[in-house]
Amino acid sequence: MQTRDEYPLSHTLILKLERRDRLSPEEKQVLESAISRVSDIGADEEFIREGDRPTDSTLLLEGFAARYKGLANGKRQITALHVPGDFVDLHSFLLKTMDHGIVALTPCRIASVPHTALRTITERHPHLTRLLWLNTLLDGAIHREWLVAMGRRTALGRMTHLFCELFLRLQIVGQTEGRSFKLPLTQAELGDTLGLSTVHINRILQELRANGLVAWRGPTLTILDWDRLVEAAEFDPAFLNLDREPR
Repeated sequence: MQTRDEYPLSHTLILKLERRDRLSPEEKQVLESAISRVSDIGADEEFIREGDRPTDSTLLLEGFAARYKGLANGKRQITALHVPGDFVDLHSFLLKTMDHGIVALTPCRIASVPHTALRTITERHPHLTRLLWLNTLLDGAIHREWLVAMGRRTALGRMTHLFCELFLRLQIVGQTEGRSFKLPLTQAELGDTLGLSTVHINRILQELRANGLVAWRGPTLTILDWDRLVEAAEFDPAFLNLDREPR
């Protein structure tokens, strides 16, 4: 049996892409060969800054990271949560200048993929290019759900919807055990994600616990009643495009 350390560096990305379509052995090798280096990032370290012009795109191998926009008053809005298997800035290949920052919420391990390697992929591997394009389209679909949640869902609906989303995203890349998964965020970070105060976050978590929907002990969140959580969130996983079909 393969141990975790024996998996290729691109393993979680491959799991994510193969949930939607088949990858050939050659395409898997192309992804693995595209990685130029691996780095370890400390918690709370900003490894991509607004205004940067990256020459590499970054693949998250381990840990949680967040895309965010900072305000002049020091506050921030987290606009995306990234989990293993996510390209946190694949779009920098074409956009060039970053209009937001990326921060490690936990200790993270990241892999760098030079834009020159991505350019070669687009020129020589059209199917793999489409799957990487799909990767950015999934980011857009998640952004739309977050926008709807921020504008129209109740605070309870926002939180439950996020928990459902994260569970499925982490399940795809083998980061869940039963209905449990690591969610090593502080209540303040969750507030920056959902646009709520820490006091409000605490109140909603207490309500979810009291109603037997979730348990959150240390970094581990356990969904106690999936069907009721989905109902509370009005959660429809269609935006995650989980069907495996030719792209």
